[in-house]
Amino acid sequence: MNLIEIKDINAPKLDIFARVTEPQMRAYYEGEPGIFLAETANVIIDALNAGYEPLSMLVETARLEAEAAPVFEVLEKCLGKERADGIPVYIADQQVMIEMTGHHLARGLWAAFRRKPELTVEELCRDARRIAVLYDVLNPANVGAIIRSAAALGMDGVLLTHPSVDPLTRRAARVSMGTVFKIPWAKAPLEDSEGTRLIDILQYYGYKTVAMALTEDSTSVDNDEIRANERLAVILGTEGTGLPKDVISACDYRVMIPMMRGVDSLNVAAASAISFWELMK
Repeated sequence: MNLIEIKDINAPKLDIFARVTEPQMRAYYEGEPGIFLAETANVIIDALNAGYEPLSMLVETARLEAEAAPVFEVLEKCLGKERADGIPVYIADQQVMIEMTGHHLARGLWAAFRRKPELTVEELCRDARRIAVLYDVLNPANVGAIIRSAAALGMDGVLLTHPSVDPLTRRAARVSMGTVFKIPWAKAPLEDSEGTRLIDILQYYGYKTVAMALTEDSTSVDNDEIRANERLAVILGTEGTGLPKDVISACDYRVMIPMMRGVDSLNVAAASAISFWELMK
C-alpha cells in the first residue's frame, strides 16, 4: 500500500480529515463531486463492497495490522493491486492524529470516499413495498440505528426529509454498522419536506401511511388490517417532539406501541425496530 507518514498536519491534502466540515464535503470539495468520511474497518469495507470510490485513508500507526490490514485486502480485491496501491494512506501515531483532528479516531481508521448520485423519491418508491420515513430526525445516532433496524428487519428502503441527518455522516454510518450501504435510501427535496407534502407524495405512489404517534385514535402496532396493505410507509418523528400534528392527521393510520408502568414513549430508534418487526409480519 501507498503508506505516507504525516510530517506536517497542516498539509492541504489532509484538509479532508481535519479542516473540512461534513456539510462542505457533501456539497463540493476542490472541484470534485461530494465526498464523505467513513470510520472503522467494517463500515469502510461495506462502502468498498457497495462500489464507493475510495480517495484516501488516515490510519493510526498502531492500527495498521489489526484494523487496516483487512481493509487493504478488500481494497485490492475491489480495485486491483495497481489501483489500490495508488490510494494514499496517511499514517501517524495517535497523539499526532489527536492534534490534527481534535479527537480520537474511531478504531484509529478513517477513509474518504466519493459519493454516488443519490436516489430520488420516485426511484426509491418505484418497487419498494415497505419503507421507513424519517421526518426531521436530527440525531445521527438515531438515524444510523433506524437504518440498521430497517435493513435487518426486512424493510425495502428508507426515506428522509430534507432536514434529517445525512445517512453518510460519520456517526450515522458507524452506528448503522455499514447498513447505509446495504439498504436503498433517499432524501426528499426541501420543497417536498414541508408540511404534509411528503405524505401526499407517498399516498400518490400507493402507500398507506402509518404515523407512529400517541393519539386518541391510535391503534396498536400489531394490527392485521394495517399489515394486510400492499404498500406501507412507517412515519417516524424526531426525538422529543415527535411528528407534527398536521403530518399525523394526514396519515392513513396512527399507531402506538402498548407499554407498561406509565411509560408513554420510547426512543425513536427502539420504536422503529418494534414497528418494523410487527408490520413486516
